[in-house]
Amino acid sequence: MIPFIDLQAQYQAYKTEIDERISNVLKRNDFIMGKDVKELEEWMSNYTGTHAVAISSGTDSLMIPLYAMGLKEGDEIITTPFTFFATAEVVSFLKLKPVFVDIDSDTCNIDISKIEQAITPRTKGIISVSLFGQTPDLDKINEIAIKHNIFHLEDAAQSFGAIYKGKKSGGVAEISSTSFFPAKPLGTYGDGGMMFFKDADFATKCASILNQGQSERYSHQYVGVNARFDTMKAAVLMAKLPHYEQELQRREEIALGYSNVFTSPKAVPLKRETFTDRHAWAQYTLKVEQRDKVKDLLQEKGVPTAIHYARPLHLQPALAYLGLKEGSLPVAEDMSKKVLSLPIHPFMSNDTQNIIIEHVNDVLKLV
Repeated sequence: MIPFIDLQAQYQAYKTEIDERISNVLKRNDFIMGKDVKELEEWMSNYTGTHAVAISSGTDSLMIPLYAMGLKEGDEIITTPFTFFATAEVVSFLKLKPVFVDIDSDTCNIDISKIEQAITPRTKGIISVSLFGQTPDLDKINEIAIKHNIFHLEDAAQSFGAIYKGKKSGGVAEISSTSFFPAKPLGTYGDGGMMFFKDADFATKCASILNQGQSERYSHQYVGVNARFDTMKAAVLMAKLPHYEQELQRREEIALGYSNVFTSPKAVPLKRETFTDRHAWAQYTLKVEQRDKVKDLLQEKGVPTAIHYARPLHLQPALAYLGLKEGSLPVAEDMSKKVLSLPIHPFMSNDTQNIIIEHVNDVLKLV
């Protein structure tokens, strides 16, 4: 069976560096917010041109900034219905109201032309999502946010390393966040995340809140939570970072290899935007007619696939209280029936990719 991703191959390639970093943590015993965490935050700050703060998960990297803003129950946050549940989950968890805007069928990112129509006097911000590794037009969203005096938070959980108009994903919006879940382009061994801020004071506030609201030990300025980042996970990331640019380049090569051969109207690659200098390719996703049949036939041939996402957020049972029914966001609903992601990871060989391509083309002839 072809692996969808291959973390074991990655570990074997970087085993010496990863094991050494982990061993050093064991020797120092600084298991929470230790030396490697500080090194990681400094690296991330320099990379994105922001104030970077490590945190326990990608979900928490979205929730803590929203909590720190002191928003009130019922305040509205505009976002996309076509993303992982966490994006809207944190909004709802804080008793704010997610307001969904439909997506662009070419990219599956939020349709920016529809955002202003959704703004009301209760709107406090926009959470954009850089889906599958490609940002939407972040400058345009920034302009809307400034015009209406609301915030813009980029959910860059899938796009760390992507470059938008010469700027790094995570460094364009006033607040951004990413995830280090193991399957992400840059993943650790467990959950983890990073918050990115343009405002140093707000970064300091969020850093306190994630650490029980402490400004210093046993001095609690805020009512906070425990969302600290483990040093062992930071150590894994620090071992991987020297190889990350090369991995992103390999992801580009694999994606180009797919896109050059998939020309059938039965399986259309998502559009790469002209403003995208680099796509992080967290997933390689096609719009496929008879998607479920294609998925099943590929499974029979030993080709794993994934569906991101089979049900838009406005149709999730947990958000039924919003009162949105099928037909409310037709593009997202249509894409949920068509998207299919193929294996992509930096350790995929050309021979393996050619086998996948051959099987996909064979299956498309049958549907």
